[in-house]
Amino acid sequence: MSSLLINKLDMTTDLRYTCEMTSVSDKVTQQIQGLPEDISFGYGQLALAKQDYQTAAKALERLQKKGVIKKLSKGIFYKPKKTVFGEKKPDEQQLLKPYLYQNGQRTAYITGDYLYNQLGLTTQVPAVIKIASRNRRIFINTGSLKATAVKSYVDVTDNNYQMLGFLDAIKDFKQIPDVDVVNALAVFKSRIRPLNEAQRQMMIDYALAYPPRVRALLGVVLTDLNLTKGIRKLRDSLNPLTTFDLGIDDSLLPNVSDWNIQ
Repeated sequence: MSSLLINKLDMTTDLRYTCEMTSVSDKVTQQIQGLPEDISFGYGQLALAKQDYQTAAKALERLQKKGVIKKLSKGIFYKPKKTVFGEKKPDEQQLLKPYLYQNGQRTAYITGDYLYNQLGLTTQVPAVIKIASRNRRIFINTGSLKATAVKSYVDVTDNNYQMLGFLDAIKDFKQIPDVDVVNALAVFKSRIRPLNEAQRQMMIDYALAYPPRVRALLGVVLTDLNLTKGIRKLRDSLNPLTTFDLGIDDSLLPNVSDWNIQ
């Protein structure tokens, strides 16, 4: 092979590589331009192939130098929001968001007392946030942001993570700090009542993967709301000899004894 032909091949390869780099860089820039201010993001939210991460890193570095984005931690960035008081960082939920996705798909969600505080079940805010995922173990220790991993009962998606968080609250009902039973039951009802029939059936199906106390408490709340379609699945899944000490009697929820709750 002649040296001239080799040089042409090298030039073609270099040109193709340069075009690929430019394409990835443009894709990164366009996606970031489309993101709102005051949110954080990671590589997993940029819809990039793993082989493009190195090129994307250079593009992100250039955007940092221009002040378009800022770095929060390794692989996590945000678009600063400018206010009259200066630049504003994202809040905790936004800081956590990139950790909840993998390859552009949600695989985890915030749970535990941080979530239960948002649901109005407790006034306490934990120092360490819990992140639930089926197949990932997510631990964070960045500045004031700390999180530990728990295992979800089913695979997590954008369509079900809120429902799973709600079922977690039912599961942890007795362990929620300073929980008020009357208020908690009102919160549970207020969350279930607006669901359509398909959503309620989905919740029942997910509950079957949870511990028996979840199925029992969900069953009695659905019964109290007169939303009984499909709850036979919950009842049939329970051992009739098992009782659940949840501190709830008939004065708070009629029919609790039918679900072996006391």
